[in-house]
Amino acid sequence: MSLPDAGERVPLSCPTCSPDEPTVHEVLKPGGHSTVRCTECSHVHKEKVEIPDETEMNVVVSQDGDSVSTEVPVPVGTTIEVGDEFIVDTPEAIQLVRITGIEVGPEQRADEAEVADVKTVWTRVVDNVAVNVTIHPKDGKREDTRSVTVNVPGDYEFVVGETEAFGDEEVEIEGLVVRSDAPEYRHGKLDHPGDMVYAKDAKRVYARDQTSTAWSAW
Repeated sequence: MSLPDAGERVPLSCPTCSPDEPTVHEVLKPGGHSTVRCTECSHVHKEKVEIPDETEMNVVVSQDGDSVSTEVPVPVGTTIEVGDEFIVDTPEAIQLVRITGIEVGPEQRADEAEVADVKTVWTRVVDNVAVNVTIHPKDGKREDTRSVTVNVPGDYEFVVGETEAFGDEEVEIEGLVVRSDAPEYRHGKLDHPGDMVYAKDAKRVYARDQTSTAWSAW
């Protein structure tokens, strides 16, 4: 553990506006008990602030078939697991990513590991995602089925039974296939009315064309 620097921002509870949940505080004067100011209400108080020692974790970030390697600082002793999400600051952008694989040795993967044992963390971007959609025609002719890709925010909700508009097309969602790294779903194809999957968790969406006119270019 180490003491914070002046100007550093740390999560602390605020006795004035947020005694139960941490808010962002600015360190005004470091010390055994640092003087800090809540950025929500500007209340100034003293707290014992210790910053965990950090190590660099090698992270590969993938999006739309492209990958970039970077290093992310994490507290020593942290345990990570497949499915965890965190922020990565790359030269291209600040992005929310999800862990899809943890390499702990040559051709050796683990579902969970302490950062000291991790060689490389494989991730994919989940704040904005491309989702594959298979659209069946209204008349049921299988040969007219087509696949398209839509780009949506990662927290966009696809719900079975609801109508979506993609460009000039309207489709009704009929089924949802969940990614293997997605948490808190019963895996497989979800096809009951009301079943919901976030875009970042969707491997494929199945839909029925509701447009009365012929197909148009997207």
